[in-house]
Amino acid sequence: MIDDEHDTHRSSTLAPFRHGIFRAVWTASLASNFGGLIQSVGAAWLMTSITTSSDMVALVQASTALPIMLFSLACGAIADSFDRRKVMLVAQSFMLIVSVLLTIFAYKGLITPWLLLSFTFLIGCGTALNNPSWQASVGDMVPREDLPAAVALNSMGFNLTRSVGPAIGGIIVAAAGAAAAFAVNAASYIALLTVLARWKPNLPASKLPRETLGAAMGAGIRYVAMSPNIGKVLLRSSTFGFTSGSILALLPLVARDLVQGGPLTFGIMLGAFGLGAVGGALISGRLRQMLSSEVMVRCAFVGFAICALTAALSSYAWLTASGLLIGGACWVLALSHFNVTVQMSTPRWVVGRALSIYQMATFGGIALGSWIWGVVAETHGVEAALIASSLTMLAGGAIGFAVPLPQLTTMNLDPLNRWTEPLLSLDLKPRSGPIAIMIEYVIQEKDLPEFIELMAERGRIRRRDGARNWTLARDLENPDIWMESYHTPTWLEYVRHNTRATFADAAISERIRALHSGTERPRVRRLIERQTSAQQAIVTPKGPIDLH
Repeated sequence: MIDDEHDTHRSSTLAPFRHGIFRAVWTASLASNFGGLIQSVGAAWLMTSITTSSDMVALVQASTALPIMLFSLACGAIADSFDRRKVMLVAQSFMLIVSVLLTIFAYKGLITPWLLLSFTFLIGCGTALNNPSWQASVGDMVPREDLPAAVALNSMGFNLTRSVGPAIGGIIVAAAGAAAAFAVNAASYIALLTVLARWKPNLPASKLPRETLGAAMGAGIRYVAMSPNIGKVLLRSSTFGFTSGSILALLPLVARDLVQGGPLTFGIMLGAFGLGAVGGALISGRLRQMLSSEVMVRCAFVGFAICALTAALSSYAWLTASGLLIGGACWVLALSHFNVTVQMSTPRWVVGRALSIYQMATFGGIALGSWIWGVVAETHGVEAALIASSLTMLAGGAIGFAVPLPQLTTMNLDPLNRWTEPLLSLDLKPRSGPIAIMIEYVIQEKDLPEFIELMAERGRIRRRDGARNWTLARDLENPDIWMESYHTPTWLEYVRHNTRATFADAAISERIRALHSGTERPRVRRLIERQTSAQQAIVTPKGPIDLH
């Protein structure tokens, strides 16, 4: 295990730019993000023009985040099961079509509040499909040691556009209307579609058949549920999303009502938020060396509380923008840290699903918070909603005293690839099963405390990777003999379970084997469960096994 501090020294902030595909995708993403932010300004300001309802304005933000919460897990399973490049091409093409339709409806003057929310919801669906594949594919573009820097650069790229995009979006909306902003967004997809179409990643082909969507989703949920450190990230990220969602959801009302501005003021405020986020991305590496993960995230909560309180009490655009600079920096520091922690804690076979669950937690919090703070603003006013959200941000930071984040570390989660399929005397099909596995250890009395502790971790890893009914038993007549047992539903799932082992998992196995005092290696028995009827119990002699 290697501390991230040391990793930071090895990999500079700009190291990912050494890789051509990362440079190309990063540059094309600037154009796409630029258009997306202009579209967001247009949609938010258009809603303030066609309705006076505060909660409807807040729902523009919620309608974009809601699909990510609802569909991210399925999209993460798709990202891990299919060619991620092709998934991104489909997602980007879908968003292009929706953006073109939105432009036409806005130009014709046919937009109603609910129709606008429907279009932003569909764009959110495209984002939900795109994001897991995009974030997981970063690991296909750069080596693992450059991954934290690549995630930070992606955040910086998005926020570079956020620092100027919203202001330009405000100018476009003020000068030519929301339809022009939507048209610019539609055109912004072309560069990224071109780069993705030309990218030919050299990825190893899977030797196993693709999991069904339901099974893949279940495997992702199981992996995250059996990974305590990821669980802590999900709790903190959802809390951060819920509390911080008030700023972006209510900012159009802050610009219109609290500082008496127009679309240009709104764009400048979003630009200040983005400029702060760029600064946060630039200093994130240095802060990781100076501060622990928990301290950095607590500071982000406190900084965002200051941002919300400033927006609530200020009647001057420059003062509100100053608070938004702090909020933007805290936004990128917290979210990029959450993202990197999930990626560095997850092997490639399930990283898309782990990231999708992280996004569900974060954007679910944002969607819920956007709606809740919109309702509060509708009932008690924008100032009261922002003050209340700032207090909940402080409470969210205090959660860290009870559930602290793990320190960011780098583990070797590359596939171990040591396991070879055993020679069998029975003819099994991939669907044959259930399969029962029994592993016998000889453990001396003096080694029992360490053995029990290691087997608890082994059991968690087994269940996390798909094993069922894992147990550890001791022989009553020969107390030195211990039996580990577990089941898989089919032979294919047993093979899949073993191919998921990583170098980090192997460290546990090696320590367990070092405690084994038998004259031979731990004995492994592989059995197939059979019914008692003769016809069901018969298995034909051994033949070739085709796992495809």
